[in-house]
Amino acid sequence: MLTSLLIFFALLCNHIPVNALNDEGFALLTFKQSVHEDPTGSLTNWNSSDEDACSWNGVTCKELKVVSLSIPRKNLYGSLPSSLGFLSSLRHLNLRSNRFQGPLPVQLFDLQGLQSLVLYGNSFDGSVSDEIGRLKLLQTLDLSQNLFSGSLPSSLLQCTRLRTLDVSRNNFSGSLPDGFGSAFVSLEKLDLAFNQFNGSIPSDVGNLSSLQGTADFSHNHFSGLIPPALGELPEKVYIDLTFNNLSGPIPQTGALMNRGPTAFIGNAGLCGPPLKDLCQGDELGFNASYPFIPSNNRPDDDDSDGGDSGTKQKSSSSGLSKTAVVAIVLCDVIGICLVGLLFTYCYSKFCACNNRDKDSKKRGLCFRKDESETLSENVEHCDIVALDAQVAFNLEELLKASAFVLGKSGIGIVYKVVLENGLTLAVRRLGEGGSQRFKEFQTEVEAIGKLRHPNIASLRAYYWSVDEKLLIYDYVPNGNLATALHGKPGMVSVAPLTWSERLRVAKGIATGLVHLHEFSPKKYVHGDIKPSNILMGQDMEPKISDFGLARLANIAGGSSPTIQSNRIIQTEERQHHHKSISSEFTAHSSSGSYYQAPETLKTVKPSQKWDVYSYGVILLELIAGRSPVLEVGTSEIDLVRWIQVCIEEKKPLCDVLDPCLAPEVDKEDEIVAVLKVAISCVNSSPEKRPTMRHVSDTLDRLPMAGD
Repeated sequence: MLTSLLIFFALLCNHIPVNALNDEGFALLTFKQSVHEDPTGSLTNWNSSDEDACSWNGVTCKELKVVSLSIPRKNLYGSLPSSLGFLSSLRHLNLRSNRFQGPLPVQLFDLQGLQSLVLYGNSFDGSVSDEIGRLKLLQTLDLSQNLFSGSLPSSLLQCTRLRTLDVSRNNFSGSLPDGFGSAFVSLEKLDLAFNQFNGSIPSDVGNLSSLQGTADFSHNHFSGLIPPALGELPEKVYIDLTFNNLSGPIPQTGALMNRGPTAFIGNAGLCGPPLKDLCQGDELGFNASYPFIPSNNRPDDDDSDGGDSGTKQKSSSSGLSKTAVVAIVLCDVIGICLVGLLFTYCYSKFCACNNRDKDSKKRGLCFRKDESETLSENVEHCDIVALDAQVAFNLEELLKASAFVLGKSGIGIVYKVVLENGLTLAVRRLGEGGSQRFKEFQTEVEAIGKLRHPNIASLRAYYWSVDEKLLIYDYVPNGNLATALHGKPGMVSVAPLTWSERLRVAKGIATGLVHLHEFSPKKYVHGDIKPSNILMGQDMEPKISDFGLARLANIAGGSSPTIQSNRIIQTEERQHHHKSISSEFTAHSSSGSYYQAPETLKTVKPSQKWDVYSYGVILLELIAGRSPVLEVGTSEIDLVRWIQVCIEEKKPLCDVLDPCLAPEVDKEDEIVAVLKVAISCVNSSPEKRPTMRHVSDTLDRLPMAGD
């Protein structure tokens, strides 16, 4: 009752008529008053004259109680008022990618029914209150990309239902609470990267048996030994420990085995495989390894130690007889001869291998052959395999280079690699272990390597071993089309693309797809065209990337999204288009499915018309400047349907057009022409869609920038 009175007087002081609005409406109006800037007008229909708040933008009710407040990506500037604690039925709070600042009001943790709290991409600061432990039903906590400080409160361990814990890119410090691993047995996502955490990694972290994707501890100050229990995490989990203060040997257990050194770089005190630095007592050279390449040829130390121990014991007890000494010398001589013969034999084989390589233009890749001289599925790694004559570096040069993580996905990690001579490459690490189908992989990767076009990212070389598969591309410097259009959280705003630049991008993508569809050996289908797969070159020319990637990852035994799993995701998302946006923060995790043609839900065999549909969605995105899924009131609608509704309702072009293009009114005819092409591309019937050749020819009749 006291809270209600405080809200009433706050509203009265701001000259807001109260009329018949209920108490929760008053609380939300206080929230509106704390928002100092609302450039998109997202709160304009929050009116005190309403009886309740259930029709307001971003608000979802159940039985007239507010259960969700979701206002992401609206550039709201302000702070959070304590009145939010009055929304007793609130289940979801999503304010991601705005400009809120200040501390979190402690009253926020009175909402004991809260299930998701998503605040990433703001400027919140201060520490997180111990009261957070009251949120016993919390499943998603995303505080990433803010300015929070202090330690994680130990009371957080009482939120045992957590499935997502992302506090990356803040200023959190201190050690993780005791019992961290045991408390979160349901945790599926853990991201602690880019903070100031210190102390040791909890020894019970192996209890996080539900983790998926990456367990990210990177860029902190964790110290001490890596707990062997960390290896008890699921084997498909990528454990990122880079850039900490860890020391000692890397445990060779479970998920930590056969990892490349890229998971451990930036820890000067670590030693042992897969790093080059040997631990004290290791025999010189036995555990040496290269970056990316795990070492699994460690000798059996127990046997050698046991032999030495036995020899010493015998010598100390009774000494060696002359006969024994002579026998040992003879054995040594014979052993040296055998080693010499073995070396000569291996050298001759190596030379023969190199000669075969020169004949077949495969540099440095040695194959082990059986008695019938057929290619073995188990290939010994010697060097990278070049796919064109311009590759002038070898594996050792590549692995000695500086490497930086560009991104992570379900199909491995991509690194920016700078060689000593300044050449910059992009290296995708497909995965470790799994099915060893080298012949199939070789055939596929060499076919992809033959694709050469200015608008297709070039695959230059590859590497295959039992435990590591790498794809080596030209590095494309200016990010991707998704970032060029929409930016990304935490990125400084960049100048929006002009219409001429967008048209050049559209023409370039079309030209690249025509080459893929008509001039590639097998008349390929890309199958996954989307802005994040369109890289932007030196002069912002588009380059289609990731062609054939899922197929290669599947052959290599890595985790790759299958067509069937994409269909499942797509079906689920489309079923939820018109539901409450209370779940908006999770819907975008698989937004790539909005670029897929409707028939992919029914058919198995890929069609080039799939790519035409995806291309059409990208054209609409270039014109409207909007994401493939939009928020309309409290519902979601995909971009294709939204455009169709605008056309059906005969709305003016300015309602559809990206506001950044408003000054270019003289280009209206061009924009309308491209819009017509886009509409034809996203036709629900594949037969009625044009070919990419027809699309490219139509766009080529439009003038380019400067024409």
